[in-house]
Amino acid sequence: MNRAYYSDSIESFLTTNENEIVGALSRNHEFATEQPQIEAWLFQIEFLKDVLQTRTGFIHFEYSIPRMGRRIDVVVVDHNVIFVLEFKVGQSSFLESDIDQVWDYALDLKNFHETSHDYVIAPLLVATDAKQIPQCESFAAGVDNIFVPLKTTPATFTEVYKQILNSSSGKAIDADAWIKGRYSPTPTIIEAATTLYRDHSVEEISRNDASAKNLQVTSSTVSKIITEAKEKSKKAICFVTGVPGAGKTLVGLDIATKYLDSSGGSQSIFLSGNGPLVAILTEALARDAISRAKQLGERIKKGDARSRVKTFIQNVHHYRDEYLKDESAPIDHVAIFDEAQRAWNHEQTANFMKRKKNVLNFSQSEPEFLISCLDRHSDWAVIVCLVGGGQEINRGEAGIGEWIESINRSFPDWEIYVSPRLNDSEYDAVRSLESFTDHSRIHRNEALHLSVSMRSFRAERVSSFVKNVLDLEVDAAKEDLEAFQQKYPIVLTRNLEAAKQWLRTKARGSERYGLVVSSNAQRLKPLAIDVKSPMDPVKWFLEAKADVRSSYYLEDVATEFHVQGLELDWVCVTWDADFRYDGKDWSTHSFVGDKWHQVKKAERRQYLKNAYRVLLTRARQGMVIVIPEGNASDHTRQVEFYDGTYQYLRSIGLTVLS
Repeated sequence: MNRAYYSDSIESFLTTNENEIVGALSRNHEFATEQPQIEAWLFQIEFLKDVLQTRTGFIHFEYSIPRMGRRIDVVVVDHNVIFVLEFKVGQSSFLESDIDQVWDYALDLKNFHETSHDYVIAPLLVATDAKQIPQCESFAAGVDNIFVPLKTTPATFTEVYKQILNSSSGKAIDADAWIKGRYSPTPTIIEAATTLYRDHSVEEISRNDASAKNLQVTSSTVSKIITEAKEKSKKAICFVTGVPGAGKTLVGLDIATKYLDSSGGSQSIFLSGNGPLVAILTEALARDAISRAKQLGERIKKGDARSRVKTFIQNVHHYRDEYLKDESAPIDHVAIFDEAQRAWNHEQTANFMKRKKNVLNFSQSEPEFLISCLDRHSDWAVIVCLVGGGQEINRGEAGIGEWIESINRSFPDWEIYVSPRLNDSEYDAVRSLESFTDHSRIHRNEALHLSVSMRSFRAERVSSFVKNVLDLEVDAAKEDLEAFQQKYPIVLTRNLEAAKQWLRTKARGSERYGLVVSSNAQRLKPLAIDVKSPMDPVKWFLEAKADVRSSYYLEDVATEFHVQGLELDWVCVTWDADFRYDGKDWSTHSFVGDKWHQVKKAERRQYLKNAYRVLLTRARQGMVIVIPEGNASDHTRQVEFYDGTYQYLRSIGLTVLS
């Protein structure tokens, strides 16, 4: 696949007619080519023909960045440097958003393009009408061979270009091999949903290296189950398991987008009980649809864009309520339930129905009712349950066993497809599987498990590390940490301001960072952290750096309920006394009134542990953990509430940030 609209050697580019190059760019351009775009291309072509007269290498116009769904204006591969050029034609200033844009492109190549890993990458921002530029801080690449974006004008470009080449060492790049390099992106869930909704496949935006389980294999396995169910008029439920960040939601979104077209009789719906996730994805997809329509010269109202998205992704509780009122079969034959382990048990469902819906003596758990909705189809139906182990974080969440027991109890015609890993302790499904009446209806397939975390492209063992830390498996945690700490930093501090500064210095371009805390962390108010203060997760996750409501501002904090299923590049986890290490075990507490009360009920203890599991597995590139000092004069923040946790984490080998 040629990722660029136009690629050629610099020598050939210099002798090719400008109109011929513009013609190639126009033919490959996915949107209607407007005159301003043609003029921008002509400027870039004429300018680069002039400044590259004595150079050799390769040049690529409109180079695709799949993870971001965008294109770099120009990539020049010259000797041992990859130049990433972003032109702002007619612009007289260097905007921070433009600097972040070209930086993001460079980072994307460095992190995800196989043949760019070992070379110097120089992002250059060219404002064509700028008269002056700030003095350059340095002509030296950073530790990972990426330059801080350099600002240039047409007049200064050649000198900057030469200085970069003169300051860079290393072997020359094989330009032909470079363009053929494998691209193995690890998108955020927001990026992935946006790309898939544009009618791309999961294969285009997922890693496929030998160390990672290819998501395409799991997605294809589920598709085969759906195809067989349709062809043979069967009903099936399929459980996809995986470690935190392995890409379960990505698989679900891929399946959902494959069956968006109702004409084939296989329409699908992606359902989640995670309200923040649904709201964030809905807004992100609507914004992207509006932006793409604008590029095509069309106009879509935001309300219409959101309505279209809601035919694809919905809150599972809204779906449930709709089919309480409507007893007909859903339009969807395929329903994907994200975080299926969080569906409500019978007690929670019946209580809700009585209080909110005026339905007395409701006899089903949420899983059983949801299965019954798809069971209304007279021919076939498939339910895909995406299951995270140890992810139940709220009272009344049934766990995955209730789905299996519901099939056993009430739906004798349904077949079950499971990963063998569903027998692992964190899924709490062993008893349900063992007690199943007809074991011939259970089909096991290893392809339904995703064993490698994809959230962090720098360190797949982070989820294992977090599990071992929380399980007090110190030696195993140390071994995990040793394996990734050079690529994925985890630092420990008692100082929140130092932690915030660490985040700001680590993040580059538009890499997102933010503060996360447990929803039970009620005694962080002296640190200006109030979990009861309202925050908008959509604004927190989607708005830019200048917006005070965004995560970047490090003022609003997100809890496990806001961030489950989502991720940031860099995270600060601020730890309160709700979950503390007492020297032997974790001690769990709830703040009620004016003091901490010990939590002894096993179920609630597990919820607290799982809350910290979620918080500690949100970062893609690294995190800082803040354990407050405490205050001897405050009975709610005694020093001993925090010291044990700090010493425990330090003993594992975390680097201490002063």
